[in-house]
Amino acid sequence: MDANKQVVTGFFEALNERRVGDWDQYMAADVIDHNKIIFGEEDAPGAAFEGFRQQLDAFGEGGLYPEQVIAEGETVAVRLVARGTHTGFHPRMPEPTGRSFEVEQMWIFTVRDGRISEIRGVSDRLGMFLQLGWDWPTVG
Repeated sequence: MDANKQVVTGFFEALNERRVGDWDQYMAADVIDHNKIIFGEEDAPGAAFEGFRQQLDAFGEGGLYPEQVIAEGETVAVRLVARGTHTGFHPRMPEPTGRSFEVEQMWIFTVRDGRISEIRGVSDRLGMFLQLGWDWPTVG
């Protein structure tokens, strides 16, 4: 398997297994995450670490499961299924609903020097919000 694919699939394994201490093996300290699951998440360098921690806290069950991984140079594209149950607190989410969701997502990673340096994603947010019983966010 291509080395950059291994970095990305290793990251998903560490994420799904809740091995937070291993994430720095896969993500650069200054990784930029453009994947806006919830309105208001930071693009700041390294903010992805806290963002993923908060999402794991909010969704006690489930994870991100790659279905297809394609690599070209430093770019790795992943089609995945995200599923979870909203049981925990997140600062930018409604109160836990106890409801579950399953949606498809596409993520594009940039891997430099053996670590993920940038993340972009597209998700079925409407499907996720409907399944979880959330109101659609408004921007004021």
